[in-house]
Amino acid sequence: MFNGIVQGTAPVVAINGSPDFRIHTLRFPPTLLPGLTLGASVAHNGCCLSVTAIDQDLISFDVIKETLLITNLREINVGDEVNLERAVKLGDEIGGHLMSGHIICTAEIAKIYSTENNRQLWLRITDKKIMKYILQKGFIAIDGISLTIGEVENNRFCVNLIPDTLARTTIGKKRLADRVNIEIDAQTQATVDTVERVLNKTVLV
Repeated sequence: MFNGIVQGTAPVVAINGSPDFRIHTLRFPPTLLPGLTLGASVAHNGCCLSVTAIDQDLISFDVIKETLLITNLREINVGDEVNLERAVKLGDEIGGHLMSGHIICTAEIAKIYSTENNRQLWLRITDKKIMKYILQKGFIAIDGISLTIGEVENNRFCVNLIPDTLARTTIGKKRLADRVNIEIDAQTQATVDTVERVLNKTVLV
């Protein structure tokens, strides 16, 4: 489990493998190395991956076909940076919201509005069925960052970013048409699906 508070970013220093399976090697910041072991879970742009090799500060992860199909990790190149968060431990402060690291889709950045100390991103989701889980003032994870949903219109929604988020994560470098990973809030999904099932049963009766 994760909580959407990005702990650092890391550059991808090597990519090996094939179109259906890749090994990403990252140069980890020193603050994220203590206690890191093989098999540990680390979120990359919000996507949960397991450590497969450790060589000092060079940490490797397997990225399988399903992950490459669903997430923006397929678009990562050597030199790009990704958001990192290590799994939460019992007793850790939950500063964002609980997340599984299971990406449901990607969204395209459709508009960017910037002022001196604020930035608003509008994102477009192709699969409109997912939009029923995206509610104003609800939680959402974008590239592993826990954020609050702003306005929602058709298949688009916006989030508002503070300077600290822009400085500490990769989202400040995103441009129009870039794709970001989306994880919807599990509690919201469970509530919406439960209400739909109850209403459908009522109609059938």
